[in-house]
Order: sequence, then C-alpha cells, then structure tokens
Amino acid sequence: MKLFVGLDVSSFDIKVCFLNGEGNELKSFTVTNDLPGATKLRDEILNVVQEKSVSELKIGLESTSVYSFHPSMFLHNDQYIRALGGQVLVMNPKQIANFKKSYSDMDKTDEIDAFVIADYLRFGRLPMSIVKEEQYVALQQLTRARYQIVRQITQEKQRFLQYLSYKCNTFTEEVESSVFGKAMMDLFLENYSLDELSNMPLEDLADYLRTKGKNRFPDPKYVAKSIQKAVRSSYRLDKVVEDSIDTILGTSITLIRTFEKQIKELDKSIERIMKGLPQTLQTVPGMGPVFTAGIIAEIGQIERFKDETKIAKYAGLYWRKHQSGRFTADDTSLSRNGNQYLRYYLVEAANSVRRQIPEYSDYYTKKYQEVPKHQHKRALVLTARKFVRLVDALLRKNQIYTPERSVNT
Repeated sequence: MKLFVGLDVSSFDIKVCFLNGEGNELKSFTVTNDLPGATKLRDEILNVVQEKSVSELKIGLESTSVYSFHPSMFLHNDQYIRALGGQVLVMNPKQIANFKKSYSDMDKTDEIDAFVIADYLRFGRLPMSIVKEEQYVALQQLTRARYQIVRQITQEKQRFLQYLSYKCNTFTEEVESSVFGKAMMDLFLENYSLDELSNMPLEDLADYLRTKGKNRFPDPKYVAKSIQKAVRSSYRLDKVVEDSIDTILGTSITLIRTFEKQIKELDKSIERIMKGLPQTLQTVPGMGPVFTAGIIAEIGQIERFKDETKIAKYAGLYWRKHQSGRFTADDTSLSRNGNQYLRYYLVEAANSVRRQIPEYSDYYTKKYQEVPKHQHKRALVLTARKFVRLVDALLRKNQIYTPERSVNT
C-alpha cells in the first residue's frame, strides 16, 4: 500500500491527513507544532506503516518559511522514516491553492487543506522538492541574510546621497572620487561646514585624503581641488539645518559601515561551509564565491531535481505560452513564480560569466538583437537560462569547467 501524509502547518499546530493510493482517508488528526507534537506525528505514521504494510511513504507540506522548517527537518532526519525510504517534500503554496480549485464544493478549513496536500502528493505530477540536507539549509540561511543586508546597504547609500545633496548639491557631479570610499566617509564624519572646507589650505586637504586613503588616491591634490570646487559652487544652508544634515550623514555612514562589517562576518561563515561541500562551479570564469554560494545554497543537493529544466522552473526562468487557435503571442512575460533568490543569483552570475566566456557573450548578443523591446533584460534572462544547463552539468558530474565541455551543455 502507498501512504500519503498531508500536513497543514501553522505557528501552533499541524493538521494531518493520511490517504492511501486510492485517495481514501485513513486518518486525520491534529498535533502541536513542537517537538512532542512532531514525535507523536512520527509515531502515528509508523503505526500505520506497520498495520497496513506500506510500500511507499510520502510526506508533504507547504513551504511556509519558519513554520514548516522544523517539522520538515524533523521528519526528514528521523532515522525510522529514513529506514522506510520515506520522502519529505515541500510545495509551493500557490500550486496547492491552484490544485484546490478543482475541489469547487469544498470549504476552506485547515483539515481540508491537509487533505488537499495529501491528494496533491498522490497525483505526484506537479513540481515538488525534497527537503535539503542540513549543510545546504545552513548555507541558505547565510546567503539569504547576506542578500538582504546587501539590499539594505544599497538603500542606505541611496539615502546618504539624498542627504549629501542637501549639504553640498554639486558634490557628486564635481568630485572625481567615490563618495563611499573610506577617506571620503571619514571626511563627512568630521562635520566640516562648507565654508571650512572651502577655506582649508589645499595641501592640508590633500594630506588628509592621502593619509585617510592610505595613499590609494592617484592624485590626492586633484581630488582635493574638485572637493573645494564643489563646496564653493553649492548652496549654503542655515547652520541649524546643516547641523541636522551632518548628524543624519554621520548616522548613515555608521549604518553602512556596520552592514559592511556584517557582510564580512557572513562571508567567513559561508566560506567555512563551502569548504565542506563538493562543487566545481567556481571553476567557471566569472563565478566568484558569492554567486557560487548563492546558487549552491538554493539548489541544494542536485539529486533533488530530475534535470536542468526542473532547476530552471524552480528558479522561475521560463515563459508561459499564450496561444489561442492560430494565434501565438510573441511578447510573453517571464513567470513570476519560482525561487527569487536562485533567479537573482543565476541572472547575476550569467551577467558576469558572459563577460568572460565568448560562447555566452555571443549568445547574449544574438538574443539582444532579436527583439526591439526589453533587449538587455530579455537577453540576460535567456543567457541565465542557458547557464542553468552548465550549472546542472557541473554539479551533477562534479567536473571542473572546460570550454570544450560547455559546448555540449
């Protein structure tokens, strides 16, 4: 007999439904979403397996972030479930919602949702993903945290530039240096007024930049001149307003530096985990440690996916066809489903790889020239889709990249 276990997970409990291969309900009940509750669930599964001589066991639940994480990992790692060959699968909630529409006369209750999940498992034709091993889960938590902090840095830098334009409205136009370099940031933290910067001896300002920049400026005197030119041509603020802007700029600099320090700490932890994971992605020109870790973390063990088309669909790198009768639409949008993190890392990695590998550069150019609209975005996403084939081949075969092999991917 086949046993399909559907779990509808919330923050405080788990609704459970057991179905056999014919779709008949064997049992339904509720357990708490904690260790005792999960243990009771495991024991109920084992009892049914022994009573009914179960030959195939599948346990399914929706991917609901932190709520589903603990029960899925508990059951996936349980030695008794593993001994039975049981599989724990996670599903996209949107797919479950769409599947449930075929049950038009059903109410919306958690018990019914557990039944629908079990029935979805029973059909077994729609995309599902086996729970990852712990090292991939750990890596995913780190890379996703890094992704979010990078976005916070970007947002904070945008705010910084906005307030900098209040203090010195021509600074970014006139100054021939990065605003976010250490020397510049230190200069802003000094809270100099525009008049003080304007009247400062040029050699003193150049020496300041040379010292704080650790002699990295090719021509600190030239940069100092551009700073003074910017401050002399900018509007002046009332002192009370300028003081408030200085405070905001100082706070923003502190936040940016704190975020950058956190990134370095995350990178150390990511590097430690990556050393224990066999992978050859970083042998591809243009693939640095950040892109490699992000892709590995989201894919997990490659055996979770039947082939490269499943990876592409999981990432949302596909287009739905729009056809009716003899009409087929030429301009269709990219799917909005899929793993946003994996899609981000694949697209960014493809953009880097195309600058290093002629095959991908030529492919990008070809796709760019095919259409008059959305040229870069379309060409880049299509290049990422092609890149998925290489990612799948290298991870599945655990072989290093060679140009000859890439032609056959």
